[in-house]
Amino acid sequence: MYVVRPARLKDLDGLQALAKKTGTGLTTLPVDKKALEAKVRESMEAFSNPPDMNKKTSYLLVMEDPKEGKIVGTSALLVGVGLDKPFYSYRILHQTQVSHEPEMRVDTELLQLSNDFVGATEVATLFVDEDYRKENVGKLMSKARYLLMAAHPDRFSDQVISEIRGWVDENGNSPFWEALGRHFFGMDFKTADRINGLGNSQFISDLMPKFPIYTALLPEEAKAVIGKPHDSARPAIKLLEKEGFRFSRSVDIFDGGPAMEVHKRGIWTLRKSVSGELGGTVEGGGHDPMHMACNPSLDDFRVVLTNVVEGSSGLWIPEEAAAALHLKAGDPIMYAPIGRRVPPQLAE
Repeated sequence: MYVVRPARLKDLDGLQALAKKTGTGLTTLPVDKKALEAKVRESMEAFSNPPDMNKKTSYLLVMEDPKEGKIVGTSALLVGVGLDKPFYSYRILHQTQVSHEPEMRVDTELLQLSNDFVGATEVATLFVDEDYRKENVGKLMSKARYLLMAAHPDRFSDQVISEIRGWVDENGNSPFWEALGRHFFGMDFKTADRINGLGNSQFISDLMPKFPIYTALLPEEAKAVIGKPHDSARPAIKLLEKEGFRFSRSVDIFDGGPAMEVHKRGIWTLRKSVSGELGGTVEGGGHDPMHMACNPSLDDFRVVLTNVVEGSSGLWIPEEAAAALHLKAGDPIMYAPIGRRVPPQLAE
């Protein structure tokens, strides 16, 4: 039974091993061990301190395989993005120009550098080891964040966003960056991506053009990937769409990847979450888990896949799940369904 819990310093080696498997683009999970340690310490501080919506905080979760003692996945919530340093994106603007002599209409798209998401909560850093990408495991790693939000809503802002990795070719090169960013930064995509991943966004503010950019002036291969996700990110987009996220018409300034957004109250898992007390446990581990159950305590937040039954004396779960959650009868518990029916327009 996989357990999702807050990251600890003992997880650094496991997190670094995961980071080495992500490839280029997942800037919130750098390979650099010192940067990872800083992220873990920041998360531990966030879990330990009262909420402060006037500063940037982050909550880093890991998925552990207790039998192997191995970290097999990670995801995060970043609160107050842009409060510590600029959080830039390109807003896609539409402009219509009309001429009466001769009669003509020209519709144009522009990219405007913006920091519209200041103060938002970002769902980020979702990654699961390829060897563990089994049914519902990725969902557990992703949706555990929403149970944390449901259990402690005062710690998270109303606007919730997610930046999706943009499209790159088989060599890890970004057509969007080659057509735009390289001209202003004088470095290749991988170098700029690495510097940004280490937390240095000041160079973006210093060097990025401040005036709107007409997409008509970009080469076709660059225009084609504006808002286009990385091939490996398509499952993540489907998960976000099922939760209620929609394209915000903003894209990443490095690779042109789409930014998704939703109001906190519109997140499906939050709306479906149920709080109660653990009434007791049943023998066995159960099969075909339909729910996520969590220990909502901030000090010992934990989430597992299991089945939950509502009874007159409270909520009942298998013994194995209760042990993994560190819960006993009478303790607070929260749960939510692991899946939802997909609308026809989202089905494959």
